[in-house]
Amino acid sequence: MIYDSRKAWEAAENRRVLLFGMSGLGKTHVSNALRAAGGWFHYSIDYRIGTRYMGELIADNFKREAMKVPLLRELLMTDSVFIASNITFDNLAPLSTYLGKPGDPAKGGLSLAEYRLRQDQHRRAEIAALLDTGHFIDRAQAIYGYPHFVCDSGGSICEVVDPWDPADAVLTALSSRTLMVWIEGSDAHTDELVRRFDRAPKPMYYQPDFLTAAWAAYLDETGLTEATVDPDAFVRWTYARALAHRQPRYAAMAAHWGVKVTAEEVARSRDAQDFADLVALALDRRG
Repeated sequence: MIYDSRKAWEAAENRRVLLFGMSGLGKTHVSNALRAAGGWFHYSIDYRIGTRYMGELIADNFKREAMKVPLLRELLMTDSVFIASNITFDNLAPLSTYLGKPGDPAKGGLSLAEYRLRQDQHRRAEIAALLDTGHFIDRAQAIYGYPHFVCDSGGSICEVVDPWDPADAVLTALSSRTLMVWIEGSDAHTDELVRRFDRAPKPMYYQPDFLTAAWAAYLDETGLTEATVDPDAFVRWTYARALAHRQPRYAAMAAHWGVKVTAEEVARSRDAQDFADLVALALDRRG
């Protein structure tokens, strides 16, 4: 780790952290607070994926839909309109919409083959965006003069790395430039995330082997076929299982590559100094 003690962290002229954990536990909240405090550059992995690595795919998907409308088709064919996504740090809907959900096309579902293709595109994009972290650390300081850096990683970071492999290329690169901080949720947090997801199911990335097993189990349990699966019902059914699949992976990342704080502790952090104190405490606990 780049800071191996409270003393090293508190003495550092440049503080660089990467936040990871389940979506909805405070990664973006902390990142926004640090950015607002001044002196911190906020690098969002999901934003980088949606703009740099999947932006063209997202825009092309919009264009395919627009081409089905005669008026828009004519305007597109004559370069009379411009179609692009408007992704922001706080609105990643274009990315999640492109990722989609498998199932009945009449309900907005994708064929499993197309869904797997988009999942693989996201996997490659996420790895590339994570490996860009060092570049943005250097860029933030050299161009803008930011002394500190926070990387707001996506919830699926644990799916694209092997936290038990000491030679994992992505984790090696990240841990050489940042202190990796797991925001750990409680069972109560997990229950609330499941309830929230049930109200508004959203696309997400799954590890290929997990997706294969989950899809087969769902078809077996429901007796449905690929073309008759309700996309929202499938992702609702899968969500809690996905969180359970991710939990030991997050824990291994913290154990082997970083430190952990709790979501309750993060919620009590009011500003950048509170967060700095929390990281110092996490380093103390690690020993």
